[in-house]
Amino acid sequence: MSDTGGVREVKSAARTVELLEVLAARGDRPARLQELADQLGVPRSSMYALLQTLVSRGWVRTDVTGSLYGIGIHALLTGTSYLDSDPRVRAVRPYLDEASEALGETIHMGRLDGTDVAYLATRESHEYLRTISRVGRRLPAHAGALGKALLAERPGTWLPEGPYAALTPHTHTSHASLLADLAVTRERGYAIDREESVAGIVGFGFALHYDLPAQDAISCSVPVARLTPGHEEHIVAVMGEIRTRIEETARGGAGAPRWR
Repeated sequence: MSDTGGVREVKSAARTVELLEVLAARGDRPARLQELADQLGVPRSSMYALLQTLVSRGWVRTDVTGSLYGIGIHALLTGTSYLDSDPRVRAVRPYLDEASEALGETIHMGRLDGTDVAYLATRESHEYLRTISRVGRRLPAHAGALGKALLAERPGTWLPEGPYAALTPHTHTSHASLLADLAVTRERGYAIDREESVAGIVGFGFALHYDLPAQDAISCSVPVARLTPGHEEHIVAVMGEIRTRIEETARGGAGAPRWR
């Protein structure tokens, strides 16, 4: 449950947020009224009224039959506003461009959100193009370089006990295995994801220390077929230098609010 500072949660607002999160998580799989009512434990009539309100305001869309529901365009507009207004994202973007040019690989910025990482910016490699942009999407923190770089900044007691979901055969699924990996990450100074989140892809993640503990990280993703020892060494050197320069530029946030 979210921290409300001792204020009683507004049930109708919580239900609205839960509905939007459910629809967003379904991606390209629209939902029927009864599915949503059952999943959220809401009477069908109440769910219908809520859906119609959100459809009229653009937060939910429906098909021509009025029987299928999906996330609406206003969710995109709000998400874009978040990215445009965030001073950290603005400060990091030019460095993502620089890292992408220097390495020729895909570069990401992500932020810890609970036990997931949300992708805030991406620069795609010209050699390896994804069919779907990661920006605005989430990945379990235990499964990728961004997330492991940020988890390594926190005590082991912060982690759920597990087992954790396996995205590939290489994903850490046990508490002990993940803790051991994070200990190596802390000692090394950056995280490595060797096909733990996507088969055939290796990631290198670097926490950004302008906040303590770090909330944001950057990473470089490389297809296994192109990852030679020399290229790996070059990636680590460039990303380490980029991290240092980002921290020097973004530390303090130039008077920006300290969001929680």
